[in-house]
Amino acid sequence: MNNPIFFTLTLAASILLLNGCSTTPTDNKLPLVTDAIPKDEPLCKYGNMASYKVKGIEYRPMRSATGFTERGIASWYGPNFNGKPTSCMETYDMYKMTAAHKTLPLPSYVEVTNLDNDKKIVVRVNDRGPFHEGRIIDLSYAAALKLDVVKKGTAPVSIRVLTPGAKTAAPPGDNRYLQLGVFAEKKNADALRAKLAERITVPVEIKGIVSNGRSLYQVMINPQSGRYSITTIRNQLEKIGINGIVKKQQ
Repeated sequence: MNNPIFFTLTLAASILLLNGCSTTPTDNKLPLVTDAIPKDEPLCKYGNMASYKVKGIEYRPMRSATGFTERGIASWYGPNFNGKPTSCMETYDMYKMTAAHKTLPLPSYVEVTNLDNDKKIVVRVNDRGPFHEGRIIDLSYAAALKLDVVKKGTAPVSIRVLTPGAKTAAPPGDNRYLQLGVFAEKKNADALRAKLAERITVPVEIKGIVSNGRSLYQVMINPQSGRYSITTIRNQLEKIGINGIVKKQQ
């Protein structure tokens, strides 16, 4: 590592990470947060060194991770690190969909599945860690909340690196979506979407429609490029007492 100041910052952060997430945020007003969207980015100037050591263990970050998958334990980190620099030297924001990994290229985009409840999210990896044995990824507070990891602190997960621009085709002929509500005022549609964003992992959309000459706002969920099935979406909604209406795209 060529930058001794950066190494000191990284090592200090690593030691703090070993203590885990001891403080849970007391606020329950998580902003409307959606999954990270994979895009082509250059490697971070920092955090992609040939190798580094933490507590005597050497790690060798990858230069490319196409097709990479892994299973293990996820943890999360929040208030103790909020506003501090990540290994990419970006400012950590616990309300963004980000994560830390010991060896993935920075940045990388990863789909994370909670194996206890089958919830899925997409995060942008921009930090190093976690440095606990058996743990493979450290999630931001927002990401952990959407996967239901915050309360327990850890969860078994599988991760899969996503290649920017690559899409998985939806099932042939399946052009259905779920309608969750139709409103005359956009503020009411926004309120429902914000409420749902705190409870489910599937992105919720608002679409402007015209019915009988009236402009309305439809709150809806589309299967996301094959990542979610109608059944999975309905199961998530039923758990919070919402029944969506299945409709077909026009």
